[in-house]
Amino acid sequence: MTTKKGSLMSGILSMILAGGEGTRLAPLTSVRAKPAVPFGGNYRIIDFVLNNFVNSDLLQIFVLTQFKSHSLNKHMSRRWQISGLTNRFIDTIPAQMQMGKHWYQGTADAIYQNINLVEGLDPEVVCVFGGDHIYKMDVRQMIEFHRGFDHAKLTVAAIPVPLAQSDQFGVIEVDADFRMVGFQEKPAAGVAKTIPGRPDFVLASMGNYVFDAKQLVESLKADAEERDSLHDFGHNIIPALFPTGDVYVYDFSSNSIRGEPEGTNGYWRDVGTIDSLYEANMDLLEVIPPIDLYNRHWPMRSYHPAVPPAKFVHNSSDRRGQAIDSIVAAGSIVSGSSVLHSILGYNTQVHTHAHVENSVLLGNTDVGRDCRIRNAIIDKNVTLAPGTIIGEDAALDRERFHVSPSGVVVIPKGAHIGFE
Repeated sequence: MTTKKGSLMSGILSMILAGGEGTRLAPLTSVRAKPAVPFGGNYRIIDFVLNNFVNSDLLQIFVLTQFKSHSLNKHMSRRWQISGLTNRFIDTIPAQMQMGKHWYQGTADAIYQNINLVEGLDPEVVCVFGGDHIYKMDVRQMIEFHRGFDHAKLTVAAIPVPLAQSDQFGVIEVDADFRMVGFQEKPAAGVAKTIPGRPDFVLASMGNYVFDAKQLVESLKADAEERDSLHDFGHNIIPALFPTGDVYVYDFSSNSIRGEPEGTNGYWRDVGTIDSLYEANMDLLEVIPPIDLYNRHWPMRSYHPAVPPAKFVHNSSDRRGQAIDSIVAAGSIVSGSSVLHSILGYNTQVHTHAHVENSVLLGNTDVGRDCRIRNAIIDKNVTLAPGTIIGEDAALDRERFHVSPSGVVVIPKGAHIGFE
């Protein structure tokens, strides 16, 4: 592997695929795109990939949207705007049917329908990343790896995942030089190629790609002519490219970020289901979380509404406002109630003698007096009547609400629960 001369970060265009419908996250995605789902009290899912690029000083970014994009577009306009800087931008690009009267037919088609943006800027390298994962990544290190090979057409970021999850990912085989020598798109566990020496794991594509720009344009145009193609990177573009011998695999676990806790390299979560989203939120509550929101060397930007600080009130023998092992966003009031191992988003009020435990409240939530809430995700703008109980009677919860396979109860946006 040889290092090329020139400015390492020049000629880079980044394109984020943020049009996902996110059906497995319903009902949280009934009114918004998957990347716009709130996360961690202060954030939206898409903030993580955007911070990765901004903190990597890669500031030519197109965000491609499609399904239920209003909430996402509003978030982007409030926080992720760059103005007055030549050749630096973060632009939201809606599906425009540039290639005919149809929406994006697949991930590759999403880029193909915006190929004029690539050709107009004439970059050397194009980063194509998903907009719906929770992780930190210094993208410069992946680009440097890609540029270290003289003829690399494509570099794919990869991470080990359990064999049982192989049907959710593209599964990769590599040789000793990290050249891709095999690829299976979402194979069943019985046929997936496992990692040598680790029979219970496969090497999974993260859906993050660094392309030679000319190769990307060539591949997309050729794929567009294929009538039977799914126009998808995993199903079509990668299988067509890797037999050439010029597709490489970047080991995400080698990516390092200054200030991150030791042993947290390689944290990446596909939050495509209610259970995985819930678990990723709970990860934030660990004493030393596997993804650190407080690292001053890697600031986590997002839109912050103009609300007052969080407040905890009452300290008497019969009622005490307290939150333990929890994250409480600004504007929230914990009033003579208890919050344990939970996340409260903006402007959440928990009234006297209520108890919230192992739950994620996305914001603008009013938890009435004497409520008991456990193992729940409660969407924005929800009001719970006094005495409401959620998460204690599984059968009753399933009659009233959406409940995930692991028992997480989901309350949809704007619901008024317990009122006659």
